[in-house]
Amino acid sequence: MTKAGVPVVPGYHGVNQDPSFLKAEADKMGYPVLIKAIKGGGGKGMRIVHSENEFYEMLQSSRREAMKHFSDDKVLIEKYIIRPRHVEVQIFADKFGNAVYLFERDCSVQRRHQKILEEAPGPDISKELRISLGEKAVAAAKAVNYVGAGTVEFILDVDTNNFYFMEMNTRLQVCWIVYFNYVRLNIQLLK
Repeated sequence: MTKAGVPVVPGYHGVNQDPSFLKAEADKMGYPVLIKAIKGGGGKGMRIVHSENEFYEMLQSSRREAMKHFSDDKVLIEKYIIRPRHVEVQIFADKFGNAVYLFERDCSVQRRHQKILEEAPGPDISKELRISLGEKAVAAAKAVNYVGAGTVEFILDVDTNNFYFMEMNTRLQVCWIVYFNYVRLNIQLLK
C-alpha cells in the first residue's frame, strides 16, 4: 500500500519479532501504541499499550491470543489512533485495470470490534475527504491487480482528519438494497 501511495498507520510491520526490538520500535513511536496479531481479525490478538511499563505484558497477552486463534503469534506495532472512525469504501475493478469507487460509509458504531451500524454517506465527511478516500481505495485495489467488487477499509483520525489503510475485503459488506438507494439518490441529486 505504501508503494501505491495509500497511507498506512505509522508503525513497525517487519519480520523481527524479538520482544526487545519490538519494544524499542514502540518507544520510538511514542505511546499509546497498538499491538496487533498479523493474522488477526475481529480484535483478536489486539492490545492497546498506554505506557512502556506495560509493553511486555501486553505483547505476551497478544501473542497468546494470536496463537490460540490463528496458530501464529507474529505481531505488528502501530501508533494507536485515540479518536478513530472506521470508514469503508466500495470499489469495483475489471480485468483491464479500470476501477471505480462508490462513495463511503461510516462503520464506527461497533461492539467488540464488530460493526453494529453503518451510515452512508459518512457524516461530517467533506467533499475533498470523500474524493481522497475514494481515490486511495481505487489505488489500493489497483496495487494488487484486484478484479471484482470489494471493500477497502480505512481508519480516520478524528483529531487530524488523516486516514490510513486498514484492510481490503474481497466482497461487498453492506445490504445492497440500502446501497442502491444511496447510489440512486446521488444520481438524482446530480441531475
